[in-house]
Formats: sequence, structure tokens, C-alpha cells
Amino acid sequence: MSKIRAIISTVVAATAATALAACTGGGGAAEPTTNADGSTTLNMWTFADVHAAYYESMAEQWNEANPDKEIQLEVTVYPYDDMHNKLQLALNSGEGLPDVVDIEVNKFADFVQGSTPPLVDLTEAAAPYKDDVVQARLDLYSKDGRVYGFPTHVGAFVAFYNTELLEGAGIDYTTIKTWDDFREAGVKYHEATDKAFGVASTSVNFTEPLITAQLGGQFFDGEGNVQVNSPEVVEAVSMIQEMKDAGAVSTIPGGSPDSEEAYGAINKGDYAAIVYPAWYTSRYVDYMPDLAGKVAIAPAPAQDDAVVQTIGGGGTGTSIPVASPNQDLAAEWLAFAKLSPEANVAVWEELGFDPVNMSVWEDEEVTKNPENKFNKYFQTNLFDVLGEVKDGIGHLESFSDPSWPSVDSAFTTVTLNDVYENGMPAQEALDKTQATLQNELGQ
Repeated sequence: MSKIRAIISTVVAATAATALAACTGGGGAAEPTTNADGSTTLNMWTFADVHAAYYESMAEQWNEANPDKEIQLEVTVYPYDDMHNKLQLALNSGEGLPDVVDIEVNKFADFVQGSTPPLVDLTEAAAPYKDDVVQARLDLYSKDGRVYGFPTHVGAFVAFYNTELLEGAGIDYTTIKTWDDFREAGVKYHEATDKAFGVASTSVNFTEPLITAQLGGQFFDGEGNVQVNSPEVVEAVSMIQEMKDAGAVSTIPGGSPDSEEAYGAINKGDYAAIVYPAWYTSRYVDYMPDLAGKVAIAPAPAQDDAVVQTIGGGGTGTSIPVASPNQDLAAEWLAFAKLSPEANVAVWEELGFDPVNMSVWEDEEVTKNPENKFNKYFQTNLFDVLGEVKDGIGHLESFSDPSWPSVDSAFTTVTLNDVYENGMPAQEALDKTQATLQNELGQ
């Protein structure tokens, strides 16, 4: 009862006619899509093949449990930029919208601007699961106390250590608790091996927000004005720059650990420590087979007085456009597919992501299953690590600011390269970025 259609490339028709429709707000909701057999067709857009396969399996589970509310899920997979651009044009015109859509976290703020977002309020649909779901991840896709998207995973930052490499250099990863410890271990490792320890990414803005949140900072002030040169952001970027200068971290091929070039380098043993969201487990299993049995997962470094231990990084919020004629059924199915215990077991077992429903964290038949491919690969258990940081998972409010996409773009195209590749002092680079963003955002 489901179908996946992949669109390898699509040209978004941003013609004058489309622009006119966007200005006039023409069009309306599609006709109801109840089929002759009583099922309801739900059209869905996503930008990830693995997400499409997951949703297909959740549609099948839903139909088995709800024969009176069967859905026929038709998923279309678009390239990342094409899908988000197509969604924006469709929302502007009110025509050609899906019933359900994945929106990547760095794009999400673009779609909840204004006093009345064009997405369905999912607060009520989330209610049956709310007590078990990590609140910080619901907050990420919320505005003014209302939920507009359901998360796919927690994405809690953790540390991945190649213990074989570290032991060869006389380093015990279990002693690394703080960023000072991380720096000390990195310098020792680099001096012993002449290889890189950790990573200073240039094409992804991840570790900087993590450290900023641990310091209690934000990238925007209380009135929504950009403040990327705040003391906390400057300290976060300066810490990484100083670690790079000392040899504790290095830039990486591809600009981040999550690139094809980086997978090869890490798999070869060129890097010993990766601080990244927990969903990176899937990258190790899928792309770094030579490291099976050699990698331990541990809490991400944090200073003793950190405001939060960790935050979620990356993610996808799944939403329902207001124009959908199947809002109620779509919301009910989506809550099941993203927030229910059944869904979150599948999120772990099929995708290797850390589930947002914490009740799954306590189910040892799932979390300690010796046949699970992720449990087989890693030396330590992800859920033991999540249990350690459970009470310290925070939310960086800046991720939800409507201007976050502009900040993220500035950092990943200019700022981080200025600092980590070109050696520009962090304060100077962030002052430059602050001025650029103030001009761009009209602040």
C-alpha cells in the first residue's frame, strides 16, 4: 500500500507565472484522496532515500494495526535543494503540495515565519507521546509553544574514539571528560603519531554550537538580533582554533566527517576522535567497515560547569502543510511514524539513529540486542552513553530562529574557513561575519 518515487533531478519552475501565483496566493487544498477500497492516499516528499524506505515500513505497520484507517503512502524523493525550493514555491502558491513533508533542520525556520505558519499545528497529535519524547527535540520544530514538525532522532553529540589508535599512543579515552582533557589527549596523540586526533570542520557548523550551548550562549539575542561575535561564540571558536594550532584537531577532506572523502580518511586511521551527533553511528557501519570493533562511543567533552552536557545536532522535522485535505489522518499517522515506541525501535534498528522516545532507551531487548549491527560494530553501547547524559540534553534556541539558515550558511562558506584554514583570529572573523549578517538581515 505504499510507493516510492525517486526524482534524480528536477528543475523548479520559478517562472513569472509561478511568481505571480506566489504574490496573489492563488490555489487551494486538493480534493480528498479517499480510494475505492476505503484507504486514503497520502503524498509525501523527502530528500533522503533511507527516510523513504523507513516511512514505507511505518505505513505498513500502521495499516496492520489500523485496518479501518489504511493509508496508501506515495513517497517522492527529491534532491535536497530541489525539494526545499519546490516546497517553498508550493507553499507560496498554495498548489501542488504534499500531505506530509520532511524539512531539514537548517531549513525549518524558513517555513515557520510569520504569525501563522503554513504548517499544521501538531501539538495535539504529539500529546499521547509527549512524556516520553526528548522535549528539546520537539522544541526544535516548535514556535510560540506549538509543535509544527516531528523529529527523526535526538542527534545528541557524543564522541567516537578509535581505541586501537589511542592505545597505541598510550591514551585512555575514558579519562577524556572535558575539552581540556580532549585537547591534552589530542596534543599527546599528534606528537606521538604525527597524525590528526580530532576534527575542525569547515563545511558544517556543529561543534561550535555545541560548545556555545555548553557555555550558556546563543547566536541571537533575546530580541532575535544576530550576535555571532558574542563572548560565548568567540570563546567556542577560539577554543577549537587553539586546539588546531596546538595539533589536537585538524581540518578534514570534504570539510566535515560526514563526507565521502572523510569516510575514507577516517577508515584508514587518519583521525582518531570524532565528536558528532549520535546518528553518525550509521556512517561508521555503512562506510567504515575496517573500523568494526575498534571504535568506542563516549559522552562528548564538556567543562565541569557546562550549562548543558550536550545538544542535538542535525535532524529532520516532518510536517503537514495546512493545504492538505487529509490533515487529521496524516497527523495521526505521522505521530505514530515518528514518536511511538514502535517507530523509535525501527529508528534504531533500521537507521542507527538515537530515538527521541526515551522509553526505548530502557528496553534492553532492543538496546542490548547482540545481533544488532550497531551493537556488533561498536565497543560500547550507545544507550549506555545516552543514559549518562540523559538529564543534560539541551536545546540551542538559535537553531529555531528564522535567521539561523543565514548564520549557518555564513559559517560554513566563509567564517570557519577564515579561522581554521586561513588562520584569521576568531574575534576578527566573527566580527566580520557579524557585520555581514547584520547587513544581510537588515539589523
